[in-house]
Amino acid sequence: MMQRFKRFFRHLFSAPWQVHGYLSRQALTHIETAIRESERLHSGQLRFAVEVSLHPHALVKGTAPRQRALEVFSELGVWDTAQNNGVLIYLLLADHDVEIVADRGIHAHVGNAGWETICHEMEAMFRRGEFEAGVLQGITRISALLQQHYPPVKDHPNELSDAPILL
Repeated sequence: MMQRFKRFFRHLFSAPWQVHGYLSRQALTHIETAIRESERLHSGQLRFAVEVSLHPHALVKGTAPRQRALEVFSELGVWDTAQNNGVLIYLLLADHDVEIVADRGIHAHVGNAGWETICHEMEAMFRRGEFEAGVLQGITRISALLQQHYPPVKDHPNELSDAPILL
């Protein structure tokens, strides 16, 4: 019960402007560039979304970071790629949590354990205060998996925006 109260107040007292305390505008530009460069190496699609905190209603409902990541995956249309190979990196700052949600095509190759390994690596870097480096490392690791299973295709369209989204 105490954990729920702590979580509620942690989210309640988090403000959207705080994202730049973790990821500067320059870091967000670097992330966008990394995604764009990554997508030249494979035919997959990557999105990065960061959310400072959840709405109080979501907290009262007990929404877990994974649940919210699935909602964002759907809202951003990451599931709607021609080869079912979209991947979302979702960062929930108030919970210090990162989730990776992948469409069924790439998920069939990587599985939960593969995504969890990348999440844990990123979270370890975040604990050291290396937020930009952690996200870039995650993009690199995911890109390698997409390269392995979805090599580049000539004239493949960019189906999803490369720009990080702040929710």
